[in-house]
Amino acid sequence: MYDLIVIGGGPAGLTAAIYAIRKRLDMLLIARDLGGKTNYRLALEGVETYQVIDGREVVNKFRSEIEYLDFAHHLDSVVAVREIEGGFHVETETGKHFEARTLIVATGAAPQKLKVPGESRFMMRGLCYSAISFAPLFLERPTAVIGSGKLAHRATAELARVSNQVYLIAPEEGQLDTPLGRRIQGLSNVTILEGYRVTEIKGDTYARSVVARKGDEEREIAVDGTFIELDLLPRSQIVASLVELDEQGRIKVDARNRTSKPGIFAAGDVTNVWAEQVLIAIGEGAKASLTAYEYLLEVGS
Repeated sequence: MYDLIVIGGGPAGLTAAIYAIRKRLDMLLIARDLGGKTNYRLALEGVETYQVIDGREVVNKFRSEIEYLDFAHHLDSVVAVREIEGGFHVETETGKHFEARTLIVATGAAPQKLKVPGESRFMMRGLCYSAISFAPLFLERPTAVIGSGKLAHRATAELARVSNQVYLIAPEEGQLDTPLGRRIQGLSNVTILEGYRVTEIKGDTYARSVVARKGDEEREIAVDGTFIELDLLPRSQIVASLVELDEQGRIKVDARNRTSKPGIFAAGDVTNVWAEQVLIAIGEGAKASLTAYEYLLEVGS
């Protein structure tokens, strides 16, 4: 039985694993890949990667260290977790079984997709799912935000600070009666298209335009960047029967990344801690690992 199993290989999971190794814990990282969201980077015409400061350098160092330690990671997807005497049993997609005294769940959250022509082709080439990460790159560039809720409104407000024109394409009508919704309605560089549904993303090497339809009316909107800002889907199902979740399905944690189940900790976008940023996920992963280590010291072997 391992001291700790970390589930998820993104920024939070990798950081948690490295901290656990340095604390000399007998640990295993289980993930379908190493790097998570940092494996995807928005490519934008006229912007070189060296011009962007992010947390990839730190994550890549952690990933390189884990890759070198074959005994410390297993590339697979976890499909089930159940409680057993003295710890937890973990089952993977390939039928492997592991046991550990403690768990750190760092499985992240998946963006909702439009499932329209062009979306897959232009993903991370002028089209992405996180304005909070990439909005500063769109200084004086026209942009589009797709979504009706809080995430879309926040993305629109943030982009409006740098973009010369923001189109909010909101499929659901009547969602703007909030303080933020009312504010973006009053911004001169924001055009709101309520009730329009995106039918296609067009482009060449990069996404260049969004096709949206409302009834019989169709519009093609030329933009340099398109942001799909629908609700994130936390990957919390594997522990949903063991820990407390919030209304969005995110794992509830306290300030030290403890869940409602002793021995299970969580970090990153799968939790109810506001993140969506690599550097925040790194910090949360470190905290979760240190808290798990302290827990193991307290309960003994």
